[in-house]
Amino acid sequence: MRKNKTYHKKKTAVIFLFCVLILFGLIGRLVYLMIFQSDYYAKKADELHERERDIKAARGKIIDAKGTILAANKTVCTISVIHSQIAEPQKVMDMLVKELKITPEEAKKRVEKVSSIERVKTNVEKEIGDRIRGYGFTGVKVDEDFKRYYPYDTLASKVLGFTGADNQGIIGLEVRYEEELKGVNGKILTTTDARGVELNGIGEKRIEPIAGYDLYLSLDRNIQEYAQQEAMRVMEQKEAQAVSILLLNPQNGEIYACVNVPEFDLNHPFELGDDADEGSLTEKELQERLNQMWRNRCINDTYEPGSTFKIITASAGLESGVVTMEDNFSCPGFRVVEDRRIHCARRTGHGSETFVQGVENSCNPVFIDVALRMGVGEYYDYFQKFGLLQKTGIDLPGEASTIMHKEENIGLVELATMAFGQSFQITPVQLAATASSLINGGERIIPHFGVSIRDSDGVVIKEYKYEKGKRILSEETSEKMRYALEMVVKEGGGKNGQVEGYRIGGKTATSQTLPRSANKYISSFLGFAPADDPVVLGVCIIYDPQGIYYGGTIAAPVIRNIFANILPYLGIEKTTQNTPQDGNV
Repeated sequence: MRKNKTYHKKKTAVIFLFCVLILFGLIGRLVYLMIFQSDYYAKKADELHERERDIKAARGKIIDAKGTILAANKTVCTISVIHSQIAEPQKVMDMLVKELKITPEEAKKRVEKVSSIERVKTNVEKEIGDRIRGYGFTGVKVDEDFKRYYPYDTLASKVLGFTGADNQGIIGLEVRYEEELKGVNGKILTTTDARGVELNGIGEKRIEPIAGYDLYLSLDRNIQEYAQQEAMRVMEQKEAQAVSILLLNPQNGEIYACVNVPEFDLNHPFELGDDADEGSLTEKELQERLNQMWRNRCINDTYEPGSTFKIITASAGLESGVVTMEDNFSCPGFRVVEDRRIHCARRTGHGSETFVQGVENSCNPVFIDVALRMGVGEYYDYFQKFGLLQKTGIDLPGEASTIMHKEENIGLVELATMAFGQSFQITPVQLAATASSLINGGERIIPHFGVSIRDSDGVVIKEYKYEKGKRILSEETSEKMRYALEMVVKEGGGKNGQVEGYRIGGKTATSQTLPRSANKYISSFLGFAPADDPVVLGVCIIYDPQGIYYGGTIAAPVIRNIFANILPYLGIEKTTQNTPQDGNV
């Protein structure tokens, strides 16, 4: 009996002790939560009773070289509804249908959805937002934010790019410089009770948005507009599929203009705009059409450059020493390489000619001979040295790479056709960047648009530096190339590129697209001025022109017309001496 009492006393003591420990544990936990975690749980409680709505930040502007705004912001509204606060649901639904032009079914779905807040429509014109606010319906929120606006509609559309409904960049410079342009969104915080109903007298708290930085470009609206007009003129005149024009400073890579017609309307980027029946297209077909419409041919697409590439072959030949300016060649109208007869554009041949005359005449046999003298290994090394196997590094997304044979797969026939710009493909921007580097004294440049980032007061936040790259050609060879290409315009196939009072250098090209049996051509001209000290280089490419398709006939006049207008604009004075004085350079 005594043992049982002792046992029960011990058991009671253990239970008591256990209860005391639990009690102290609970007290300790309460002390921890109430003192050490009070801020955390106060914040969580606030969050449970706070409803937040985003305030879009003003996106940074895109500004051209002369201070013209190319991309700005337009005040618009976002319309939202809060189910728990709506007192007159039918009236709200009727109003949404009337003002937002949505279906009754859509309005009903939004109003009756039980959620903390339901967005009905974004990018609503401010006038409509003001009218909706004027109804005074509880549970209907009208928040002002920003929509991207492009004052010049189609100007440089494939360069600037556009933003989506969330104001985020989708293509072009808008996406490349997204981090700099986007800013930081703000918030509107509203306090509610447990049912989600706003509490009167507390009001709203705002976390103000921070605007994005402005992007300043080398692109010049005036030059872009004129080049775009010229591109449209020749496209309509020649019933061409498309026309691309690229204008840049060959000394530092700054791009003055980048045209790809047909362009599209930046303020309506999801409309095909070519009278297409969008309703007849599947979602996939529509997206494919839009992607094609948005493509920047200068950057995203490759093509066989044809005879403009002879600039590269000539430079490599002179630099390697396999040819001199005075070397003599004979052109019977073709060259036989292994078992293949490769024709010159002039089937009757050019007869005896110097190397410079071969460049003037764009004589295929001359360039075949130069490449064969170099051999596959040395020619491929120069192809690589000149930077043709790497991307240019232009500040636009989606730059395509050169499509080139592997060195081990290049035979003599492939080498011969490469010499005059066939059997491989490059982008127009790669051609322009490489040609610029070969005539600017021999230093590789990076083509680019971005110059600086500034705040809304114009204070420079960041300047972009694009130092010239490694030397890829000697100054002596570069000088010889400038002379030879000036002779092309003065006495050779590029005569239609001459501008009165200016020294112009250049090279024409006419290449046939694949399959050759389709008889479709690409006509192009690459020109630069002044020939002795170039500050502007232009490339014009005309895709599938109808009728006469020779580059010297239809593309060279385009660059001529552009140069005649922009050279004075750039402050380049005419000179009475249009041609080089020393023919032995």
